[in-house]
Amino acid sequence: MSKTSKILKRLGIVVLWTMALAGFVVLLAAAIQDKDAGKCKSIQVKFEGKDDNFFIETKDIKSLITKDKNLNPVGKPIGTINIGQLENIVDQDPWVKNAEIYFDNRQQLNIKVTQREPVARVFTFSGNSFYLDEAGEHIPVSNRYAARVPVFTGFPTDADKLQKPDSLLTAQIVDMGTFIGNDPFWMAQVEQLMITGDRRFEFIPKLGDQVIAFGEGVDIEKKFTKLLAFYKEGLNKVGWNNYTRINIAFENEVVCTRKDGAAPLQPVIKTDSLKLGGPDEPPIADSEDSTANVSAVKPTHSEAAKPVVKPAPAAKAKAKTHTEKVVKKAKAAAKPKQQPKAVYKPGNKSVNTSKKQKTP
Repeated sequence: MSKTSKILKRLGIVVLWTMALAGFVVLLAAAIQDKDAGKCKSIQVKFEGKDDNFFIETKDIKSLITKDKNLNPVGKPIGTINIGQLENIVDQDPWVKNAEIYFDNRQQLNIKVTQREPVARVFTFSGNSFYLDEAGEHIPVSNRYAARVPVFTGFPTDADKLQKPDSLLTAQIVDMGTFIGNDPFWMAQVEQLMITGDRRFEFIPKLGDQVIAFGEGVDIEKKFTKLLAFYKEGLNKVGWNNYTRINIAFENEVVCTRKDGAAPLQPVIKTDSLKLGGPDEPPIADSEDSTANVSAVKPTHSEAAKPVVKPAPAAKAKAKTHTEKVVKKAKAAAKPKQQPKAVYKPGNKSVNTSKKQKTP
């Protein structure tokens, strides 16, 4: 084959490919033009996320874009429909995390919705209520469905724009709600958590009537693991009804307040005066109440100038007995009776808190 024939053959191949590509572009443009000229036949909604989340339904999403006749895409040419505008409208719904809208080959408008997932429900001092999602965003309460998430009461403000302490508290609520919601054992054990005036957490578990003082919402997994170890190694041995208050806010310790025949404490306790045991103190060791010091009263100048009269032995003994009685009464009045405390130090045993965990 000559050199000229080779060149002509290659040129013919290039021309054929060019014509094929041009034909494909023409057909594609015609299809797009035909699609744009076609009219929207219907709207299809698909939800992404948990199947048990029923805060919004298909009719709710459809009504967002069909209630306005100017925006309703059904019956309108596809080329005239602003998909970006419709996505912004759907995204404004507080229960919608993200929305994607597109047309398929059947000229149907498809809306794929990702819902917000609540991790905690919060009640404020004034009685208002809202949900928080994993990003700390507020979600309104629905009258159609209530999410099964941990409940927090006593949130200090109803303001939309939070101050720094309230923002930090919100972040701790999200972390605690997420941890409890992901653990079946603690989700069954912890139903409601109370926020104290100093922005700490307390709760009364379903099993037992003790107030659990959690402290700040930090080291969450560590504190719950320590509490579970105390359930297994402590309460299973000494009994579940011996303590009114269990404090797990301290490092590597569980400090308890024993009932000792007294009535249980109220759920909300603002102060907690605790005495930690020393490093050599054994587990579940009751600490004794310390004796109040009574300071001596200094005599005045006029009293010091008076001559001192020594009493007779019998009178002296009687005066001493009277003085002891006065001191005992002063001690009783100076210091109220405290409930006895116990300090438990868990060992280094690893505790399983997986989904197969059973209530001890």
